[in-house]
Amino acid sequence: MANVTKEGNYAITQDYFCTIGLGIHQKIVISALNIPQSISAFLGNVLIIVALQKVSFLHPPSRLLLGCLAVTDLGVGLITQPIRIALFMSPEHSKLCYYLTILFETIGGMFCAVSVLTTTAISVDRLLALMLGLRYRQVVSLRRTSVFVVSLWLFIAAIVIVAFYNFHIALNIAYVILLLCIGTSTFCYMKIYLTLRHRETQVQGEVHQGQLDGQGITLNIARYRKTVSSALWIQMTLLACYLPYSTLTAFIVISGIDKQALNLAWAVTMSLLLLNSSLNPFLYCWKMKEIRQAVKDTVRQFGCLRR
Repeated sequence: MANVTKEGNYAITQDYFCTIGLGIHQKIVISALNIPQSISAFLGNVLIIVALQKVSFLHPPSRLLLGCLAVTDLGVGLITQPIRIALFMSPEHSKLCYYLTILFETIGGMFCAVSVLTTTAISVDRLLALMLGLRYRQVVSLRRTSVFVVSLWLFIAAIVIVAFYNFHIALNIAYVILLLCIGTSTFCYMKIYLTLRHRETQVQGEVHQGQLDGQGITLNIARYRKTVSSALWIQMTLLACYLPYSTLTAFIVISGIDKQALNLAWAVTMSLLLLNSSLNPFLYCWKMKEIRQAVKDTVRQFGCLRR
């Protein structure tokens, strides 16, 4: 993917991306850890995608964003993880390793980038739901959200194309996007927290003065808090999984240190990054009662069909 000469393209690509420096036992251990991650990401996100079709408590655009995130996580389990395992098992400096590297970096990079942007979009969606009030369902429509999701995928595909011509430019763009996403999500959740705190104080004052019945408003705020809590957990889990790899990559690029010296750390942090796709289905089921119930019903239906 980087700019290389025809004579040395395989060797240069291997030096930058492949698992040079890892022993066979290290490769086997890391691959063995990635196999259950791949299976759980695949099965878990298939269940979530099916469950999202059955729940009605979410506004359709919000459900679409969660579905988009589940699709990228499914792609990680179904495509990215198996390619990575095959990459570990392929002979170093070989054409197979070279082509698997291109596939892994291209497809894996697309899924990860879409996951980051979609998670950020979910935080913006939750802020708009709070700030717009009754106008939210008119402004944030399913059609507009669908256009946004398609545009997001096309934008990431364009960056991948740029990476084929100049990898370092694409890498810089990716880091700018990551920083913007972190900044946007942080602003959204801080704004939500401060706005909720202000509104709750205001409602309590009006209730004490007898100007309104606060029971219905309290229930609405509590329900909204649950959706924000779910989105925040998804955001924090993604950051916990992505930041070690991003920090290590930035250190290698800035310091100019030989990547082979940190190959084991590179492999471990990449495994942690991909683990995010396996954790998200558990977060959905833990934080969203309706999705948890829909997943249980789906599993029961599947069990009945097999009898």
